[in-house]
Parts: sequence; structure tokens; C-alpha cells
Amino acid sequence: MSIISTRRSPLLLPGLVRALLTAALLVPATLAVNTGCKPKAVRGGEGTENPNLDNAAMSTTLDRKDLEDLLKVNLDKLFASPWWGSLRSVEKPAVVAIWPFKNETSQHIDDQLNTLLGQMETQFVNSGVVNVVSRERQAEMAREVQVQQNANIYDPNYQAQVSRQVGADYYITGKVGSVDEMINGERRVQYTLFVQVIEIETSLVKFQAQSERTKAIVR
Repeated sequence: MSIISTRRSPLLLPGLVRALLTAALLVPATLAVNTGCKPKAVRGGEGTENPNLDNAAMSTTLDRKDLEDLLKVNLDKLFASPWWGSLRSVEKPAVVAIWPFKNETSQHIDDQLNTLLGQMETQFVNSGVVNVVSRERQAEMAREVQVQQNANIYDPNYQAQVSRQVGADYYITGKVGSVDEMINGERRVQYTLFVQVIEIETSLVKFQAQSERTKAIVR
């Protein structure tokens, strides 16, 4: 049995006390760190306690807010354009087909772009100015033609042909591009969303616009 004797080792007891006190202080501090920094799930958006949760940038990748902002800029320009104004004065609403936007970035954002097109379709339908070809019906027709002709879905001739077959007067197309730069550990990505309206009968460009968004990692 080992017993610490203060008579034999008078210096051991103070050292032992200090060690025990230090350990006692470290235990709650460690527990506080482990429990205080634990991640937790939160809910954000309109009607929640974190309405601005989506506003912060988490990376240089395009997120939903970026795409919605880019789309809004282009649609504001479109709804204020002479082409849109001319559609308001016709007795019979024009028919519009919306084609998938081409992703020319290095990111996997096809699902986000499809959501974006759904939002565009909703705004057109609710405007009451144009009729919109169902994207499901359009996709079905596109698959049939694509199988028959082995066509590229982004080929303007192919888009015009399918749009004509589904009864559209105009079709809307677009693309997302990016320029990526990195220097001294910092990164900047400049994105562009391009939108264009083509008249099927004449192949004339009736409207086009672009919007920009920059995201960066800075020190």
C-alpha cells in the first residue's frame, strides 16, 4: 500500500493539490466546449425565427438565392421590354415555350436551374399576358424528336422545331456561365445568367438580357 507522507516528502502535497485543482477546473471547461459548440438544426425563411438565414453566402457556388436574384433582374427587364408591351395589345395571347437553360459552369446546378425555370413558368402563367406550353408536354415531344433525329437539346434549330410542333409562337432559352479566378489563397467567381426570346416564325431575337453575380472567398 502506497501512502503519501508529508513528513517524508513535504513538497509532494502542494504539488498534488495543484494537480487535482487543475483537473477539477478543466473538466467543466471541457464539458462546456463539447456541449456549447455542438451543431444544431435550424429553420430559416419567411415566417420563421431566422428569416434571413438564406442571405448569407456559404461558398462560392451558386445557391437558390443567387439564382432567384439573377432571374428577377432578367424578368424585370423582360416585363419592361417593348416585346412584352406588344404582347399586351394583341387580342389572342401568344404561346411561349420555355427551354432548359444550358449550364456552362463547372458546377452541378441542373436541379437548381430546373427549379428556376419552374419559377419563370409560374410568373408567365400568372401574368395573364401569354399562354405557356406545359414543360412536361414539351419535354415529351422533345424526347420523341431527339430519339428520331439524335438532336442536341440546346440546338436552336431543334428547339424551334419542337416549339413549333407544340404550337408556340416564341421560345425562351438561356445559359449560365462563370469566370473563376484564384490568387494568393483568395477566390472570385463571376456568374452570368443570359436569357433570350426567339420568334419561331422569323427566328428573330425579340428580347435578350443578362444579369451578373459575383461570389468570393477573401481573407
